Amino acid sequence: MNRFIKNDWQEVLNDQFQQEYYQELHDFLKKEYATKEIYPNMYQIFQAFQWTSYQDTKVVILGQDPYHEPGQAIGCSFAVAPGVKIPPSLVNIYKELQSDEGCTPVNHGYLKAWADQGVLLLNSVLTVRRGQAYSHRGKGWEKLTDYAIKALSDKGGVVFILWGSAAKSKSALIDTSKNTIISSVHPSPLSAYRGFFGSKPFSQTNKALLRYNERVINWQLPTIVNEMEE
Repeated sequence: MNRFIKNDWQEVLNDQFQQEYYQELHDFLKKEYATKEIYPNMYQIFQAFQWTSYQDTKVVILGQDPYHEPGQAIGCSFAVAPGVKIPPSLVNIYKELQSDEGCTPVNHGYLKAWADQGVLLLNSVLTVRRGQAYSHRGKGWEKLTDYAIKALSDKGGVVFILWGSAAKSKSALIDTSKNTIISSVHPSPLSAYRGFFGSKPFSQTNKALLRYNERVINWQLPTIVNEMEE
């Protein structure tokens, strides 16, 4: 489990890596990866942090845990590798993106272009067993990611996009006097028609960024993407 993040997140989270709960999580994961099929691969566990540094983060899209089917999870919420079928929730995100911002849907789910602009694609739990959603819940990841959320809240000027009850439960960690929360039901096909469609999260995010004197996000994804980059 490579816990060395090649940017300022390493310093922000380093104290947590020394905590007893993280050592227990590390031991649990060593056994899990050795005996079961776990996603993402161990070198991508911290991919969201690798792609978007602490200092550069101005938007957080908070997910629950990684995709749990083969070939999907790459360590970033809602994203999949180039060439992988777009999951249903991301299909609905693209529909709302087209309605809200006029963005042309693309035929891939590789969201690195967002991460490169300061969108942290963070899951609350960073690993999962094949075919068992939320199977690593309560093992310690939440303590680490809650700490990261609080650290971003302390920095201020960050827009937190919280979709669904699991994400919305994190709102208590966020200081709304200096950050913005944008929330709705989850984009899953089970709930998207109950308030996700029409919620305009992308344009709302850009309006908030302008209030913070930040550059807005260009939500249009490139039609052609390269292979995965570290």
